[in-house]
Amino acid sequence: MKVLNLQCSQRHVFEGWFGSDEEFQGQLARGLLECPMCGDTAVAKLPSAPRLNLGAQPEPAPRQDVVSMPEAALQRAWLKMVRHVMSNTEDVGERFAEEARRIHYGESEERGIRGQASPEETEALLEEGIGVLPLPVPKALKGPVQ
Repeated sequence: MKVLNLQCSQRHVFEGWFGSDEEFQGQLARGLLECPMCGDTAVAKLPSAPRLNLGAQPEPAPRQDVVSMPEAALQRAWLKMVRHVMSNTEDVGERFAEEARRIHYGESEERGIRGQASPEETEALLEEGIGVLPLPVPKALKGPVQ
């Protein structure tokens, strides 16, 4: 099994597991690889070196070509927040703007909802004083998680 460090064109770093380098290249050529953060299919393999356990060594200096720990920590926190929102809200789909208005004006029970709204619908909701927050959800979190 090969574990590869991958990066999308938006500089999100993630890892992928493949049976061989040929399997990685085949999936890449067929467009089957995508970033779990943003869904970008422009994925590249980052350089890596084998790990040799030669005893205790001093901590190496952080590499500049890889996402720094604060960015990686930010990605983890963002994914955790998205998972929390998804598990604690009702998905109303394309009825989001309509249902947000019904809740705001007391025509429907107050609860957390999520769904899709066009930029125009979002702007209209904000002008009416209805608080909304665009939340990009990674494609991998929209389906069953393995």
